[in-house]
Amino acid sequence: MPTARKETAIQELRDRLAGAQNLFLTDYAGLTVEEITALRTELRKDGNTYSVVKNTLFRIAAGDQLAAALDAFLAGPTGIVFAPGSDPIAPAKAIAKFGDERKKLGIKAAYIDGKLVDAKQVHALAQLPPKPELIAKLVGSLASPLRGLVTVLSGNQSGLVRVLNQIREQREAAGTTA
Repeated sequence: MPTARKETAIQELRDRLAGAQNLFLTDYAGLTVEEITALRTELRKDGNTYSVVKNTLFRIAAGDQLAAALDAFLAGPTGIVFAPGSDPIAPAKAIAKFGDERKKLGIKAAYIDGKLVDAKQVHALAQLPPKPELIAKLVGSLASPLRGLVTVLSGNQSGLVRVLNQIREQREAAGTTA
């Protein structure tokens, strides 16, 4: 039977899981308290949180389906990034950057939009440009053919205006010489 303190921790984990769309599991072995604090500060910039959790309490809080999906990665020291936003790129970039700088933080796996993702895929995700940049590129790609069509269609109109202007200039020149 869990103690009241453990029940409180489980309920807190359930609340955080309910608010997180994406989870990133890390191995924090070898990190100092100052380094973990620096990682938390970096992750908070995008509204994400980082917590060191006990694996058994996390299994209980996660429920059957999520715990079964993540069970293979819930071994050893585990730190979890709770990412409430729909953009998984920002926390992946922060974790990968921190791991590259410190060489002590290891990515175990991630649970993104209901799918289990391994460490290689998280590193690949971290290489992507930020979501606003991806949206801008998509909008630019969609707008390009339309812009070309408008240019072609307006080209005919401007050509007609130039021809009519030349005819007017010729008639004015012919009227002044006659």
